[in-house]
Amino acid sequence: MRRNFSLGLFLLCVMSCAGAARAQRRFAPIEKIVNRAIAEHKIPGAVVIVGHNGRVVYRRAFGMRSLVPTREKMTLNTIFDMASLTKPLMTATAVMQLAQEGKIRVDDPVAKYIPEFAANGKGHITIRDLLTHYSGLPPDLSLAKPWAGKGDGYRLAFAIAPLRPPGVRFQYSDINFITLGALVERVSGEPLDVYDLHHIIRPLRLRHTRYLPPVSWKPLIAPTQWEHGLSAAGGVVHWTGPDVILRGVVHDPTSRRMGGVAGHAGLFSCGDDVAVYAQNLLDRLAGRPSRFPLSRIQLQKMVAPEQPATGTALRAFGWDIESPYSSNRGTLFPVGSFGHTGFTGTSLWIDPHDDTYVIVLTNAVHPNGPTGIGAMRAEIANVSAVALGIHNDGGSLATSITGYNESLSGMRRWAARNAEVQTGIDVLENDHFAELASLARRHGGHLRMGLLTNPTGVDAQGQRTIDVLFHDAPAAVHGLSLTTLFSPEHGISESYDKPGIPNSTDAATGLPVISLYGSNAASRHPSLDTLGKLDAVVIDIQDAGVRYYTYESVVRYFLEAASKTGTEIVVLDRPDPINGAFVQGPVSDAGAESYVNSMSIPVRHGMTLGELARYDEQQLHLHAPLTVVAMKNWQRGDWYDSTGLTWIDPSPNLRNVEEATLYPALGLIETTNISVGRGTDTPFEWFGAPWIDGRKVARYLNRRDLPGVRFYAASFTPEKPYPYGGQRCGGVRILVTDRNVLDGPELGVEIASALHHFYHDQFNVQRMNHLLVNRAVLDAIAAGDDPENISEGWRDAVKAFEQKRRAALIYPVR
Repeated sequence: MRRNFSLGLFLLCVMSCAGAARAQRRFAPIEKIVNRAIAEHKIPGAVVIVGHNGRVVYRRAFGMRSLVPTREKMTLNTIFDMASLTKPLMTATAVMQLAQEGKIRVDDPVAKYIPEFAANGKGHITIRDLLTHYSGLPPDLSLAKPWAGKGDGYRLAFAIAPLRPPGVRFQYSDINFITLGALVERVSGEPLDVYDLHHIIRPLRLRHTRYLPPVSWKPLIAPTQWEHGLSAAGGVVHWTGPDVILRGVVHDPTSRRMGGVAGHAGLFSCGDDVAVYAQNLLDRLAGRPSRFPLSRIQLQKMVAPEQPATGTALRAFGWDIESPYSSNRGTLFPVGSFGHTGFTGTSLWIDPHDDTYVIVLTNAVHPNGPTGIGAMRAEIANVSAVALGIHNDGGSLATSITGYNESLSGMRRWAARNAEVQTGIDVLENDHFAELASLARRHGGHLRMGLLTNPTGVDAQGQRTIDVLFHDAPAAVHGLSLTTLFSPEHGISESYDKPGIPNSTDAATGLPVISLYGSNAASRHPSLDTLGKLDAVVIDIQDAGVRYYTYESVVRYFLEAASKTGTEIVVLDRPDPINGAFVQGPVSDAGAESYVNSMSIPVRHGMTLGELARYDEQQLHLHAPLTVVAMKNWQRGDWYDSTGLTWIDPSPNLRNVEEATLYPALGLIETTNISVGRGTDTPFEWFGAPWIDGRKVARYLNRRDLPGVRFYAASFTPEKPYPYGGQRCGGVRILVTDRNVLDGPELGVEIASALHHFYHDQFNVQRMNHLLVNRAVLDAIAAGDDPENISEGWRDAVKAFEQKRRAALIYPVR
C-alpha cells in the first residue's frame, strides 16, 4: 500500500509538472517579446505576471533592473515607481471609499468640498468629471516657474482655468487626480499617503507598496531617469547638486515638487503586490471572499463606464476601458475589461469576464527617458489571451456594460454600414403573409382588417401598404379583407399640418379613412365600436425615434382599445431613423401622459415602433393581442442612411436624416416663442426669433465646445401661418459634425439655457415643458444651472429605463 501511495504521488507530481510545462510553453512568446524590447534598448528589463481563475499562471523577471551607474539583474521582488497607476490603485479607490461612506457624492461639484476650486469658472466641475478625465482641465500644472510643496501644487490646481466646459471632451489630466488627492485629504482629514496606508495598503496586506519608500528598500527599487542638477534625500528634493539617477524618488516632476505624495503619481510597488491587489479586486467582483476595501456594488460602479453618454473614450472611475491610452488591453481582451498604464513603464489590465489580469512592470524611462512600449504591452496582452483561450468577443461585453453598439463611438473607427434592410411589410410579403394567415385561422378562417398608415407605409418596390393589403394579401390568404383605414397626425396623405383633419375616402381603393387627428382629444383615440368590428389592425408608419412624436401615442391608444375589444394589433416594424443604440435625454414626469408624451420615457428612447408597442404592453399590463413583424438585417447602430431604404418624410417638417438627428434637440423648444424653421425649406436645422442676435448666441454655443456640433449665425423668414410668419428672424444654424457623439436632448437644453441667459425677458422658457415634460429640468434651466450638470441629473433615470426596456427589445445589442 505504501508503494502504491508513493507511486501515485510520483505520478501526480509528474502530471503537475507536465501541466506546468505546457502552460509555460503557451506563454513562451512573452520571453521573445520582452527580450526583443531589451535588445532594441526600449527597456532594461521587466517583470511580467499573469493571473487566471484565482491563481498566478505566469511569473517571470527579465533583463536588468539597473544599467547605470551599476548593472543589476532584474528580480521578481523589484519595486517600481508606479507613476500614473497611482491614480486607479490608490486615489480613485480612496474616492470611492468616501462615496461608499456617504461622505461625498460623485455627481457633486468639487467646489462643494473644496470651495476655492471654483475659481476661474470651475464651479460646475464634478467629482465624476475628474475621475473620468472629462473635466476640461489642462493636462498638467506648469513647471515653468519655481514652486515647491504640496500647498503650492494645490493652490495652482485650484486656481487654474479650464480649457473647455466639463463633460465635453476627453482630456487626460494629472490635475484631475491632483485635485482628487486634495479632496481625499480635505474630506478624510488625513494626509493622502497616510489615508492610503491605513485604508487600502494595510487591509490588502501589501508588503512593498507605499509613497516615499524607506531607504532600506532602495536596493530593490528600479531606478528611472537621470535628473540634472538635483539631489534627493528622504523624499525631499533639492534643485542643487550633481546629476543623479532617480531611485526611490518619484519620477513625475510635479509629484516630486509636491514632496512625492500626490493623487496622480508617487506610489511605489512590486509585481506581487499588484497581483494581490488585482486578485482581490477580481474576487470582490465575483462575490468570492476578498480583502478588497470596497463593497461589491461600489466596485462594480467604479469599473463600469462612467464617462458622458456621448464620450468617445470609455472611462471608468480612475480606470481606462477604451481610449487612446489603453494599448495594454491588446486586441483580444474584450472592450469592457479595464486597466491603466504608468509613464515610467508600468501597466495593469484586468478582465473580470475571463477572471484574468496581466501585469507588466518595467522602468522603460531608465536611463535616458521614455522609449515607447505600447506595442510591447499589447503583444504581451495578446499572447496571454491566446495562452488562456480568450478570444475577441466582437463587442458583446462592451455592449452589456454600455448599452451601445460598439460601432457608435468615434474611437471604434467603424464606418456606417451599407445594409439592405427589409421592413415589416417586405418581410410580410416575402413570407406570403404567413402572420396574417395564422391570425385568420385563429379567427375562424376570416380576418377583417384595419390599417393605420400614411405615405411612409410602402414596400421596397414603392407600393403602398394599403394596396398590398387590399389586393395581394386577400389573394394569398383566404377570408382576409381590408375594410378600414386609419390616419395619424398629418393625415393619410400627410398633407395637413394642423389639427381637425376630417374623415375621408382613399381614392384608389374606395376605403373609408378614419382620421385620428381631430379637433379634440377623444377624436385621437380609435373608438371601441370601430375596433369591435375588426379582427385585426395593422400598423405601418415610420416613427421618428423621439418621445414627443405623436405616432407613438396613437400606437398606445390602439393597444389600450384592443385590450378591451380583443382586436389583434399587428405592427409592421420600421427602423428608428436616428438608430436604436443611444438612449438620451430626461425621462418625462410620471403621471403627465398626453398626446405628445405617451409614456414616462427619455426623449430619445432608442426603440423601433414595434419595440415601443411591446414596451407599452409590458409596462401598462395591457394584455392586448400584439404581433410585431420584425425587420430583417437591421442593427441597433444603423442610422437611416445605413438601411438602403428610401427616405420618405414621416411628417411634413422632417425632410431628411439631418433634421431627424436634430429633432430631439430643437423639438424641445418648438412650443416656446422660438421658431425652429417651420415654414422654411430647412425646418429643424436652425432656430431664431426677430429679437435674437444670431452672432452672439452662436459665439456663446461654440465656446461651450459641445461634441458633434458647430453653430453659425443665420437669418430666415418663415412663411405664414408658422411662428413669425413673414418676419425676418435672427438665428443660429446648426451644423452636425459627428452625429455619433451628439446628445440631441442635451443640445436642446444647452440652446434653451443660452436663450434664457441672453433673453431672459423675451424667451418664454416655461412653455418648453409642453414637450420636455420634466419639471426638475425646467426649473434648473430657469435657475441658470449649467446644462452639463443638468444632464447629469437625469443619468440615473435613463439607466433605470434602459434596464426596463430590455425585455421589449427585438433586435440584439451587438
